[in-house]
Amino acid sequence: MVVVNLFAGMAESAGTRRLDLEWAGGSVAELRRRIRDRIPAVAELLARSAVAVGNSYAADADHVPGDADVAIIPPVSGG
Repeated sequence: MVVVNLFAGMAESAGTRRLDLEWAGGSVAELRRRIRDRIPAVAELLARSAVAVGNSYAADADHVPGDADVAIIPPVSGG
């Protein structure tokens, strides 16, 4: 099980701040696909968002273990 925490506009689009996904492990890119497939409304924002696994930002090729705590961090605008 992987816990995915959503913030700001991502949480609003998804209608939740937390997703619990069955996950045996895989890449960040694979996790993005799983989230997109489960909640199509977040697809566009998800593609532009940063992903943190544990306390570190992760690239799409990085591994996400099955018991990870993940945060999806949408882009921030402002001045």
